[in-house]
Amino acid sequence: MVAFQMQSCLLSVLLLNVYYSCVSSLYFHIGETEKKCFIEEIPDETMIIGNYRTQLYDKQKEEYLPATQGLGMFVEVKDPDEKVILSRQYGSEGRFTFTSHTPGEHQICLHSNSSKFALFAGGMLRVHLDIQVGEHTNNYAEIAAKDKLTELQLRVRQLVEQVDQIQKEQNYQRYREERFRQTSESTNQRVLWWSIVQTLILVAIGFWQMRHLKSFFEAKKLV
Repeated sequence: MVAFQMQSCLLSVLLLNVYYSCVSSLYFHIGETEKKCFIEEIPDETMIIGNYRTQLYDKQKEEYLPATQGLGMFVEVKDPDEKVILSRQYGSEGRFTFTSHTPGEHQICLHSNSSKFALFAGGMLRVHLDIQVGEHTNNYAEIAAKDKLTELQLRVRQLVEQVDQIQKEQNYQRYREERFRQTSESTNQRVLWWSIVQTLILVAIGFWQMRHLKSFFEAKKLV
């Protein structure tokens, strides 16, 4: 009974960790030619959806108001190998979607096309960004209506997809652990060889000093 409770508690913690790690919402400010980039650690074969909206600062009203349609955002996404997997210009409010094929840190960069418009006038642009990862990209209301699922069937589907996301996260953690182990082994090997080289250099210097001293004493006829 205790073991079952511990397993249930562990599963709940894993589900919470996956939930909070798969949803991130924030806002930031950018200047006219400024570029903002974010790093998102994503397992492989995982869908990511980003929703954003922009607000332009109104100096007269001294507050941020929704940006006009002419003001757009350029979105660029790179995978851990620095390969561009998304590069596209959107409007002042929009959504971008991509699927990861390589586990690791993905770079998501945004900047405005404000240099083309006088309305920006060197002001600040506020960008609200919401990133959803994995099963949080699914609209379960639409899925239930489309597939005619009962509440129980829909809940079971959600749990199955959450467990699948947990498995992907675990595989990614194992991948990170393997890379860290390889890096550690490579570093230890380099340190070992550097120590051996240092030892050989010290031995060679000591041998040369002994030969030099012997030659010096022989020249002075002290030996």
